Amino acid sequence: MFRTVAKVAIIKKAVQPRNPAPVNNNYNPPPPNTANYPNTNPTYIPAYNPAYENAYASVDPFLSNLGHVNYIAIATRDIEKSIHFWRTIMGATKVSGKMTNPEHGVYTVFVDLGQTKIKLMQPIDEKSPISGFFQQNPTGGIHHICINVSDLALAIQKTKDNNIRSLGEATIGAHGFPVILLNPQDCGGVLIELEEHK
Repeated sequence: MFRTVAKVAIIKKAVQPRNPAPVNNNYNPPPPNTANYPNTNPTYIPAYNPAYENAYASVDPFLSNLGHVNYIAIATRDIEKSIHFWRTIMGATKVSGKMTNPEHGVYTVFVDLGQTKIKLMQPIDEKSPISGFFQQNPTGGIHHICINVSDLALAIQKTKDNNIRSLGEATIGAHGFPVILLNPQDCGGVLIELEEHK
């Protein structure tokens, strides 16, 4: 009996929660040492911090040409079902009407999340350019990421200079702005669309 009580006491002592380490909310990392990398080929770009303004000023112009993520495009076989998911289940309040984009062979709906958007895409028919996407992704999924740039011509030239291929020529996208798609084989397996916003 004594041994049993002693074992229980030891177990209780062993499983007592430890006090978590204190969190320092005032931590602010110093700006990076820009001497560690050449201006035209940075090997380390930290998360954005106002303290880094001087460091970013000397970075390659193409990087400063980049803006925020405009939207994440999701291919779906049933756009109405996807609208229901984002509006009713996820609680999105800003959902556009369904638009027909014959040039790209898709129906599109934009779900505005504030900081960025979700673009839902459903093929108009089997000839749609995104129909092949469903051969490897039967249930649909993330198709591409659209990133804003302030100068599309500069972005195109920079990608060419770095042997990054584009998929065709620049066209007018769903928002009415010039866009171009970059070959995912040259972009880490991700299909990236660049959209110009002056």
